[in-house]
Amino acid sequence: MGIDDSMNKRWDEEFDVVVVGSGAGGMTAALCAQAHGLSAVVIEKDALFGGTSAVSGGGIWIPCNDDIPRVGGSDSFEEALTYLRTLIGDEVPQANLEAFLRNAPEMVRFLDKTFGLKFRSVPKYPDYYSHLPGGKPGFRSMEPVEFDASRLGAAFDEQRPSFRGTQLFGRIAMNQVEAHQLFSRGKGWIRLMLGMVLRYWLDFSWRRRTPRDRRQTLGQALTGSLREAMQRRGIPLYLRTGLDSLVEEQGRVVGVSALRNEGLVRLRARRGVVLACGGFESNQAMRDQYLPKPTHVAWTAVPPINHGDGIRAGQALGAGLRHMDQVWGSPTVRKPGAAQQITLFVERGMPGCVAVNRKGLRFVNEAATYPDFLKAMYADDAKGNGAVPCWLIFDATFRYKYPMGIFLPGQIEPDAKLPKDWLDDVYYRADSLDALAAKIGVDARNLCATVQRLNGFARTGVDTEFGKGTHPIDRYYSDASVKPNPCLGPIEKAPFYAVRLDAGEIGTKGGLITDDRARVLRDDGSAIEGLYAIGNTSAAVMGPTYAGAGSTLGPAMTFGYVAANDLARTAARTTQTV
Repeated sequence: MGIDDSMNKRWDEEFDVVVVGSGAGGMTAALCAQAHGLSAVVIEKDALFGGTSAVSGGGIWIPCNDDIPRVGGSDSFEEALTYLRTLIGDEVPQANLEAFLRNAPEMVRFLDKTFGLKFRSVPKYPDYYSHLPGGKPGFRSMEPVEFDASRLGAAFDEQRPSFRGTQLFGRIAMNQVEAHQLFSRGKGWIRLMLGMVLRYWLDFSWRRRTPRDRRQTLGQALTGSLREAMQRRGIPLYLRTGLDSLVEEQGRVVGVSALRNEGLVRLRARRGVVLACGGFESNQAMRDQYLPKPTHVAWTAVPPINHGDGIRAGQALGAGLRHMDQVWGSPTVRKPGAAQQITLFVERGMPGCVAVNRKGLRFVNEAATYPDFLKAMYADDAKGNGAVPCWLIFDATFRYKYPMGIFLPGQIEPDAKLPKDWLDDVYYRADSLDALAAKIGVDARNLCATVQRLNGFARTGVDTEFGKGTHPIDRYYSDASVKPNPCLGPIEKAPFYAVRLDAGEIGTKGGLITDDRARVLRDDGSAIEGLYAIGNTSAAVMGPTYAGAGSTLGPAMTFGYVAANDLARTAARTTQTV
């Protein structure tokens, strides 16, 4: 996809920096470049801006953030580095890890001071492995403050909307703290829910325009506030403008050739190009080439927009690749009519469910972090046990009290309100475990024995098989009213239910190798001048792990900030030389 075009000097437009991709990382890079006096443009191949960031939880994992002391926590560079090194080992250069840890809190500070974009620490959201050296029981994950969508003006209609499953009743926005209180049935959760519903329904003027909530949270608040800052600073965003190729002259990237409806346009980048256009989860050929098998685009939990364009463009110029067999993994469920599958973040930690393979055997701590759950699926499948896909089994009590990805709790959305053709296709129901096992094709004897064992664990509160409820992250989404273990409950009340879990993800991890300045590197370690990559277009700084909530967006935005700083320094040196 890269071309040497030194013979053709015509450009349709010129900027100092061209950013490919309108997710949180790309918009951060453009804003920070412009703040340093560089002209910038963001191009986006889709008709909507925000990418997968817009449908995400909007969290950013920022060790040593300035909000930690305010909410009663403490952190240090050394603790954070110890934690990451324990998780990642030697899979990521130490310079890259240190660059992330140094610049992450600076990035948040800079966005606040320069553009008024604010984030707050989520004190109770633990690191995913808080029990390991350097891990923390909370504080490092941050979320954007709520954003008023009316500030976007006409651009609101160009923002990728959030998934219905991340909103109360599919319409009402909730932040991380509210979601935790509601799903775990924390003290005052009913009052909170009623207040949220009342606020939404009383906003008559906004609801006349759209059913989408004016109060934006999560990924909507993140991408909405970044886009509004771009509008204030006059940074253009070109939608329906997809990367076709990188333009290279004498070994340096000097621009992009982009495809619009009217044909190719050439955008010069006097200082550099930042690739921030996601991974390759929607490209079946690349999945088949790089990811563990089986794998399918239909299983992904993100919009079908990322096809590895930036990765392949960098490859064409000799860029190296790393972590291409890794994903930000999570089990997903199919919902008819949805453009993508639904990720199970909350449900697995609730008491009264069990995950089983085709043999009817349990193989994982159901409340484990979503990437660990996915790794367990593939590890068990490799043993011939049929865990890709696997099944989540629960009973009438669970169905009544808790959500299950594709539907709300039965007390709000009973089976009678679900489409009739979903039964025994999207979800399965039977009056006995034996009958349920026959419907889904698992070993009935083993399933009954598995459930009986789990019921024993629920009585004692101790899961001697997989330790469900042992770690703080297990209990983050659980039911505190259930004793002695809020993650363990019996499965005993008919009817019994099953939902198929596929091996999905919220993005791929593999991408272009970059250095601590976000510059794209060749296999020999040399930098491709003028080319930067961030987010899922680059090889994840987290390597094979997932340190905590926001480990995708935190590094993406941080290295967008790093890339902009490096571009500004390079521009200053060039000016001084001239």
